[in-house]
Amino acid sequence: MANPNQNVRDRHGRYSRNPETATRDAAAAELRAQGKTYQQIADDLGYASSRSAWEAVHRAIRDACAGPGTRLIELEVDRLEMITDEVLAILQRDHVTVSHGKIVKDDDGTPLLDDSIKLAAVDRYLKARESLRKLLGLDAPSRVSVEAEQLGRDISRLLDAAMGPDDGDDTDA
Repeated sequence: MANPNQNVRDRHGRYSRNPETATRDAAAAELRAQGKTYQQIADDLGYASSRSAWEAVHRAIRDACAGPGTRLIELEVDRLEMITDEVLAILQRDHVTVSHGKIVKDDDGTPLLDDSIKLAAVDRYLKARESLRKLLGLDAPSRVSVEAEQLGRDISRLLDAAMGPDDGDDTDA
């Protein structure tokens, strides 16, 4: 077995979890449920500190909650997809105009189509898709980091310095 204090890093150098560390976190949560202190958990499972044991317990709690949350999101996605399918079926059908319980026809006797039903279906379709995008976080605003903004300012300042002082004279000597 690998050293339990050995942290696993991904290809970007960030710590990542694997089945072994997830199992160890679950064991920490079980010990906490049995009433052990974080220091006792750290001692029993080889965590570097009581803080590390506390973090392990909280990762296990987060993991335990993630399963039901994921299932709920999947259920909501399925429901919204079902609504979308129904709306698309409405959009694909022709709907005739009805007035006072009778089909309205043109001068040739051809029933007039009612576009208001399709337009209402388009509104419902857009609402369902908006709900789906919100649920999946697809409409999250993009963020520009403060570091990127500072980097842009630094580059501008360096370019200005490299160009030399501007004496205001645009003529060639």
